[in-house]
Amino acid sequence: MELRSVQNEDIRLFSSIQNGDEKAFDRFFLKYYPVLCSYANQFVDFENGEEIVQEIMIWLWENKEVVVIESSPISYLFRAVRNNCLKQINKDELRKNILTILYNHSDTPYDDPDFYIVKELTSKIEKALHELPESYKQAFEMNRFQDMTYQEIATKLNVSPKTVDYRIQQALKILRVKLKDYLPLLLSLLS
Repeated sequence: MELRSVQNEDIRLFSSIQNGDEKAFDRFFLKYYPVLCSYANQFVDFENGEEIVQEIMIWLWENKEVVVIESSPISYLFRAVRNNCLKQINKDELRKNILTILYNHSDTPYDDPDFYIVKELTSKIEKALHELPESYKQAFEMNRFQDMTYQEIATKLNVSPKTVDYRIQQALKILRVKLKDYLPLLLSLLS
C-alpha cells in the first residue's frame, strides 16, 4: 500500500475516532500500539514504554473532540511518545539525583531517609521545575540532569553562554525560594 494511501486511511480512521467510533479507535490502537511501544523502547525500558503509549492512547480517546492534528495522526503520536519518554527520563534522573543527595547526607539528621520523604521531595522539585519559566527550566535541566556545559547549552539553544548562565542563576534563585524547607538535602542540586 502506498504511503499516501496509508496516511489517508489514518486520517479517515482518526476522523471516525473524533466522531466517537470505538471500533475505529480499536483498529487504530491495534495497528499502532506495537510500533509505538517499540519506538518508546528506544528511550525507556519496555514496561515504561508500554505505560507511556497506553496513557497517550487513553488521552487521545478522552480528548478526541478537541485534539487538532496538523500532520498525520501517526506523526503526532510518535512526537507525543518521544516527548513523554523524554519527560520520563528527566523524572527518573531527578529521582536518582534526589536519592543520591539523600544518601550522601546520611551522617546528617536525615540518617535513614524513607521513601515517603523521597516521594514528597521529588514531587515538590518536579512542581517547582514545572513552574519555572520555560527558558530557565530548559537551561537548568540541560545543565543539571544532562550534564551539559554552558557552552554546549548555548550552542544547542542558539544563545550566548552568558545568557545560559543568567537563566540557570535565575532558576536557582527561584528554586531556592520554592524549596527552602528542603535546602539541607538539596545543596548539591541547588549550588
